[in-house]
Amino acid sequence: MELLTSFDHFIKKENLFSPGDKLLLAVSGGVDSVVLCELCHQAGLDFTIAHCNFQLRGTESDRDEQFVRQLVARYNREILVRRFDTEQYAAEKKLSIQVAARELRYAWFHEIINGIAGQGPNQNRRPGQPPYHIVTAHHLDDNIETLLMNFFKGTGIAGLRAMLPRQGAVIRPLLFAEKTQLQQFAELHRLSWVEDSSNLTDKYTRNYFRHQLIPLVRQQYPGAIQNLGANIDRFREIETIYRQAIGLQKHKLYEYEAGDIYIPVLKLKKSEPLYTIVYEVIADFGFSPNQTGAAIDLLDSPSGKYIRSSTHRILKDRNWLIVTPHEAKESLNVLVEAPAGKVFYDRSVLRIESLPISKAPAHLLAEPSTGPAPAHQPAANGSIAWLDAAHIQFPLLLRKWQHGDYFYPLGMRKKKKLARFFIDNKLSLADKEKIWVLEMDKKIIWVVGMRIDDRYRITPQTREVLKIESGMA
Repeated sequence: MELLTSFDHFIKKENLFSPGDKLLLAVSGGVDSVVLCELCHQAGLDFTIAHCNFQLRGTESDRDEQFVRQLVARYNREILVRRFDTEQYAAEKKLSIQVAARELRYAWFHEIINGIAGQGPNQNRRPGQPPYHIVTAHHLDDNIETLLMNFFKGTGIAGLRAMLPRQGAVIRPLLFAEKTQLQQFAELHRLSWVEDSSNLTDKYTRNYFRHQLIPLVRQQYPGAIQNLGANIDRFREIETIYRQAIGLQKHKLYEYEAGDIYIPVLKLKKSEPLYTIVYEVIADFGFSPNQTGAAIDLLDSPSGKYIRSSTHRILKDRNWLIVTPHEAKESLNVLVEAPAGKVFYDRSVLRIESLPISKAPAHLLAEPSTGPAPAHQPAANGSIAWLDAAHIQFPLLLRKWQHGDYFYPLGMRKKKKLARFFIDNKLSLADKEKIWVLEMDKKIIWVVGMRIDDRYRITPQTREVLKIESGMA
């Protein structure tokens, strides 16, 4: 009864599930999962048994399946079984056998509890009914092996707290118990189980730690298992404090603009400890720990330098680091064929319509001033271009701006390169990369969202106008 009492206490302490919740037990047939079944049965919990046959050990795999199927006689519970061609899956996905088996196992379990697999407990679950949880038989020895493997291969603080009692829909109510406790419980209650012969070989990393390294450590430190278990609990608490501190740092550093994140260089350079904070910042955007040094180097780099991950880029622009997601691969040239309708591009849309001059705002008829922000085309309304329709011939080309592009900014009588125009308007490097232009016969008629070309402005002679408005799609 001591293990059952500890089992019940651990579930309540960790708030793993509520009374009445339903459990999907992952049962291999080994002693750990058999004890899990017995404890759930003695505790009066509502559970279904799920068994994976990975077909990796020939007749032994089939023996395990038959053993688990026979548990229905002891527990009178529903038993679900799925066979997998694990070797084929591993070859197709280019995975190790262990990783392939893990992916197959958890994908199936989630299908079951979400009612996707066409079988099992959640198939006909009504709204308001208790959910199912995936329950595994991982115990303290497993968790210590995970901790040590993470430590030796290199890990952040999350790796040091190893497996959690609850991670999403997966709960592990035996993490408090040592393997010897489970074996003693099984013998006391005369439980039967099967042995997996693959657990005897040291070709798998976990087995090497289990059979070779940990026994040597225990020779010198007999209480190593209990001490490491206590350390795991401390690391969990340390990680909580750590995440809170990192969250505060990010809140102080991040400034958001148009979907990008701006980080002030001087403020980041003053952060301590710099390496850890920079690592945690870049990790959010797909960067590896090995890129932390390169990110720190950006702080003292000239504008225009950047580093990339698979999903994002961090760009140095004067006093800022700008984090931007990679653009989706799409056409950078969009043909605009008609003087009316909608044209979609880069998560945005152009709305085009032809109007009589009487529909245009009255201030557009005034002669433009020669200043940088013409009175009849205020910068605040740069999302709308008003053009003299008589000078516009379709089709038009919508494209990203390029170095060497120039136009005649509205209100000016001489041409200006776009690069200089952007500098005058204090655009950041990231902002420049988002600029599109509307082109007719290799002449830019509108720098979208900013300024039209003076040659196509409305004049007192204009009789029909073309209104083009840019906005979010």
